[in-house]
Amino acid sequence: MENEQQLIERLKERDSQAFKTLVEEQKDRIYNTCLGFLHNHEDAEDTAQEVFITVFDSIDSFRNEASLATWIYRIAVTKSLELIRYRKRKKRWSFFEAVANEGNPDRVSAQDMFEHPGVALENKERSAILFREIDKLTENQKTAFILHKVEGLAYKEIADVMETSVSAVESLIHRAKTSLRKQLHKFYKDES
Repeated sequence: MENEQQLIERLKERDSQAFKTLVEEQKDRIYNTCLGFLHNHEDAEDTAQEVFITVFDSIDSFRNEASLATWIYRIAVTKSLELIRYRKRKKRWSFFEAVANEGNPDRVSAQDMFEHPGVALENKERSAILFREIDKLTENQKTAFILHKVEGLAYKEIADVMETSVSAVESLIHRAKTSLRKQLHKFYKDES
């Protein structure tokens, strides 16, 4: 078994077997990270593939300031958030087109069809509600919360991925939990 530095050197030499090894070691974690943000299997698969293409294309810029896994997580989070931002811009434009055409801008979104492999069937409805509320958090709160609660990363790892301090991560997660409690309390109160 080779160490991380040897793998990085082989990746920088464009060794296809090293890239294959990296993908095999990281693909499930990266896919699940993307899925935690995007809530759609196809989008998560496509984004995970983009992540590995980016890793392959930009491995020469990797500076060893964090672990390779942390760097890849950072790319996965960035790519996922870019897709979310793109979709929000596109959705706003579609809304204005629908209003102009007197059409119906209401459609079922990907998050309404949310499925995650770690969610039991009987909990899918509650999970969809939870992830809808998570999507309302600020981008940084959402990132910290998903990396900690969904992906199980430690605060230090999240700080490395987000390029911030551990105390900032603790604060983001605390604020995310507080917001989610309020949002979910209001949601369930309104439902009853």
